[in-house]
Amino acid sequence: MSETVPSKGVHIRLVLTMLFWGGTFVAGRLLAKELYPITAASFRFIAASTMLLSVILIRDKKLPMLTLKQWAAMALLGLTGVYAYNIFFFTGLQTVEAGRASMIIAVNPVVTTLLAILFFRERSGLLRLTGMILSVSGAMIVISRGHPSIIFTGDLGGTGELYMAGCVLSWSAYTLIGKRLLKNIQPLVAVAYSCSLGAIFLTITAVATGHFDDVSRLSFTGTACIFYFAFFGTTLGFIWFYDGVKKLGAGRAAMYVNLVPVSGILMGTLLLGERLDSSLLIGGGLVFSGLYLINHTHRNT
Repeated sequence: MSETVPSKGVHIRLVLTMLFWGGTFVAGRLLAKELYPITAASFRFIAASTMLLSVILIRDKKLPMLTLKQWAAMALLGLTGVYAYNIFFFTGLQTVEAGRASMIIAVNPVVTTLLAILFFRERSGLLRLTGMILSVSGAMIVISRGHPSIIFTGDLGGTGELYMAGCVLSWSAYTLIGKRLLKNIQPLVAVAYSCSLGAIFLTITAVATGHFDDVSRLSFTGTACIFYFAFFGTTLGFIWFYDGVKKLGAGRAAMYVNLVPVSGILMGTLLLGERLDSSLLIGGGLVFSGLYLINHTHRNT
């Protein structure tokens, strides 16, 4: 009985985390209307890295030291999972609805698994491959808004959906780099340091392109969105998620990530009045079917 209460608490926190992460698509959509993408990304991670580093200082009384090789790995994480991902993210959300964007991002674990198979020769069975095909097919339907043939004819170029696809590739690279190069670093430290370096890269670019001062016209809503990103979407979200990984295991905690596009679609519909069209419903169904097969395979290996 002693494990029941904390276990329930972990599950509740994981569900809330997925709601927070789903809400970032709504916040991103609102913020993209006010700030240039590089500026929005810069201030998101200036705030987030400050909060994350403060949490580590309060917890450990000092910041962990890293080797030169580890700092190089952190720089790669900052360039892929923070710098590139967030430029794609905020640029895409200028034209892509929050719900549709969250469904495209849901393919992250599929693309990561596929790249691991291609580049690191990880093993994969027939059920897992079937799941990947279903999820990628669903993502194509969502990206193309129900006309997947235009992806192959090149008529989709320049749209926000392609930027969201760039998010998927950036995050997959971030995940694989972290998995291979940061085995002896605590997850929260890796997130804090990569966010800090990413914030530096983003800020330098924002200043160099003359967009850093755009923040002076930020509204109260925009300011609230940055706080939401930094506190709920990054700091609290990652703390609770990695607490779930520690107490439930990586596989069980990762299952909750499937709730992110669900919450993204619901919040986009309720808060932004976004419409659910057939391409989103059909493509989303295929994505979730594929993710189910992949997760079922993980549970049985």
